[in-house]
Amino acid sequence: MEEKIIVKKMTLVGILGNVMLTAFKLFAGIIGRSGAMVSDAVHSLSDVFATFIAFWGTIVSKRPADTEHPYGHERVECVASLILGMILFVTGLEIGKVGIQTILSGKYEAMPVPGKIALIAAIVSIVTKEAMFWYTRHYAKILHSEVFLADAWHHRSDALSSVGSLIGIGGSMLGFHVMDSAASVIICFFILKVAYDILKDAINKMMDTSCGEEYEQKIRDFVSEQEGVRAVDVLHSRMFGSRVYVDLEIEVDRNITVGEGHDIAENVHDRIEQNFEEIKHVMIHVNPTAELVTGSLKDM
Repeated sequence: MEEKIIVKKMTLVGILGNVMLTAFKLFAGIIGRSGAMVSDAVHSLSDVFATFIAFWGTIVSKRPADTEHPYGHERVECVASLILGMILFVTGLEIGKVGIQTILSGKYEAMPVPGKIALIAAIVSIVTKEAMFWYTRHYAKILHSEVFLADAWHHRSDALSSVGSLIGIGGSMLGFHVMDSAASVIICFFILKVAYDILKDAINKMMDTSCGEEYEQKIRDFVSEQEGVRAVDVLHSRMFGSRVYVDLEIEVDRNITVGEGHDIAENVHDRIEQNFEEIKHVMIHVNPTAELVTGSLKDM
């Protein structure tokens, strides 16, 4: 399926799903007299904005390189993830603030008991958001889209927050009135945790963070097996948005011609990009072997 079609399909499913779910949860929270469900509805509303941001980030990041951006636009995904993380962070703080204020006021005993519709809304939300998580995660991996992957985890955080709503509403219905407000605080922590993970990942990728020793060793082993490569002297990797750049120094026989050394490097370059789809570009420097090896020396 073409990338643009997948992105549009994911965006449509995300926006329509979240709008309908937000409306239902807000209705259930108001009619069912549940502060936890109203907080949960606000969280779902933030998902609508998050999906818009994910759509924008993915579309722009796929644009080809131009004179102003010769290295491409992949880092736009990091910017989109930062915006998404901040939306989640602010949403979580606001929800937690309302819950804590209600608990500290001691007025929760006088609050009405939530109705069954609020409990039903929590169950519907858990099932729906978990399904949206797996759906978005599946296509995010196909697109290699970090921002849509972040959006998928946003759906998962909403499902987990609805679990908190379910517990809080159920506890309040059983006579533990403080549970409804406590659920809002629990939802706050779930949202803040996801926001932290998204922000941390986006910042790391904007700082040219290495892909890690295990990943680099995998590339090193692959390059070492290529014809003409005597050794891998230097290998550095860095994240560039959702893509990877690699700087590589390989060692070749010092007795071969410049053209032959170039052919070896070009073969290594092409083979890496063919076998590691996430790698956008490889910069290769060729080093000669340290010792002079000639046919006469071999015969001695």
